[in-house]
Amino acid sequence: MSEKINAIELQNTIRDCVLCEDTLTAGVNPILQIHPDAKILIASQAPGRKAHASSIPFDDPSGERLRAWLGVDKQAFYNPKNFAILPMGFCYPGKAKTGDLPPKPICAQTWRAKSLASMPHIQLILVIGQYAIKYHTANRPKTLTQTVREGDSFGKAIFPLPHPSPLNNIWLKRNAWFEQERLPVLKNRVAALLKTHTNK
Repeated sequence: MSEKINAIELQNTIRDCVLCEDTLTAGVNPILQIHPDAKILIASQAPGRKAHASSIPFDDPSGERLRAWLGVDKQAFYNPKNFAILPMGFCYPGKAKTGDLPPKPICAQTWRAKSLASMPHIQLILVIGQYAIKYHTANRPKTLTQTVREGDSFGKAIFPLPHPSPLNNIWLKRNAWFEQERLPVLKNRVAALLKTHTNK
């Protein structure tokens, strides 16, 4: 029998991680939110600059848009019994020519399997962006657009999303079907899980 992993203890251990301190220009500051009772997992990319400064995940315009997509307020969003937030990289990776650098691979290699194992009640994983989609889905279509549009092909437990960053405004304008077709499905699934959780 595998050893049971305590999510709270693991979270504290991860927050002390310094594996990448020599390669992060902004310094280490692992940001995540996990809880053994969480029902919904937000599998994201990596914290942004503002989240790095505040140590609060999605504490930026991306977070405002994501909460609108989910149909929840900050109180519900930051309740770890509702939402676990587990980025592919826990620290802000720094700026690239456009947007941020990709998450450090060693982060997921070291911590992701343990983190997922510590949350046995997850029923829905929201995979945001290409790095999370690649990790959490198999045999996915070639493009992000196809993956998001054909999200139902992954079953009820996986829901692919584009990144809610303002840098994706052009994609969102070009793909109006996302707001019209996919967001109502997302909001319904989230609301149903949160209602079930609240009633227990």
